[in-house]
Amino acid sequence: MGEADLEPGSELARRMNETFDEIGLVYLVDTGLTDLQAMRRFAKLVIDREMQYKGGANPRDLLQPNVYEVGAPLEAWLHYHHEMAYVGHSTRMLGFLCHRAIPGRGFTFVSDNVRATDAILETDLGRKLRERGICYHRNLTDREAFAGTPQIGVYNHWQKSMLTDDPDEAEAIARSKGLEIEWGPNRLLKTRYCVSAFEYFPQLDRNVLYSSIADDGMWFDAWPRVMHLPYDERPLKMTFGDGSEMSREEKQAFVDVYDRFGIPIEWSVGDIAIICNYRFAHGRPSIHPGEGEARELGVLIGEAYERVGDLPDKW
Repeated sequence: MGEADLEPGSELARRMNETFDEIGLVYLVDTGLTDLQAMRRFAKLVIDREMQYKGGANPRDLLQPNVYEVGAPLEAWLHYHHEMAYVGHSTRMLGFLCHRAIPGRGFTFVSDNVRATDAILETDLGRKLRERGICYHRNLTDREAFAGTPQIGVYNHWQKSMLTDDPDEAEAIARSKGLEIEWGPNRLLKTRYCVSAFEYFPQLDRNVLYSSIADDGMWFDAWPRVMHLPYDERPLKMTFGDGSEMSREEKQAFVDVYDRFGIPIEWSVGDIAIICNYRFAHGRPSIHPGEGEARELGVLIGEAYERVGDLPDKW
């Protein structure tokens, strides 16, 4: 791989884009690359436009210019999810750049969402999701309220999520993302977003599943400093769109439907994966590096789009 491959009309660029259009997943291996910015240039052969991670749930920092960290501790179990499904502006695609890898461990998994959609629609849970929709509840803490204290019970401060220290601006940004908001004690920013559990995908001209249990309190079962909290005090909660609760059995069924169609991405340094956010959900189990081991991915967040939910005649 060299400079000639980075030209928009190169054979590599053509093959990457054709593969992405056909499958929704491009995976480059044996690149010989070790620098994140060099990997980013190749990922951008497909991800031509990027969005800023504003209003997002996870507390992401930049590893390098325009390359985000994953935003979750390695010990956390990351359930399959579609990136930024919980706000009105989501992203069409994601890029992952492998900077450090643990041989034989630390894989990312992607789930075939078309098959998961077909499978869940055959269940009582799928029919309830189709009829009732979903509602995402988030509690974002105030950084100033925790200044000088151990960050116990903190998932993400609203200042980091909304990229501002001004509460009025944070409120305006949240509303621009389609969120209903209210302020709680200690300037706790409480947001709610009710939407279809599915999303219309123009390329396939059909509705696909676009929600998962990752946006519920289960997200924190292995999250350091948060996992000790009772479920009703955790920063995320998901209900049906009418406000009714999901049963434990329904939540398990939600987990299982993605697990049935999971595929591992077995990282080596220099690998680059570009994933369609409609056609695949992504996640990973907990990772516990041994002495001298490290696992680090850089993340690119692709073009933003405004969610439309499902369309009535596209089932």
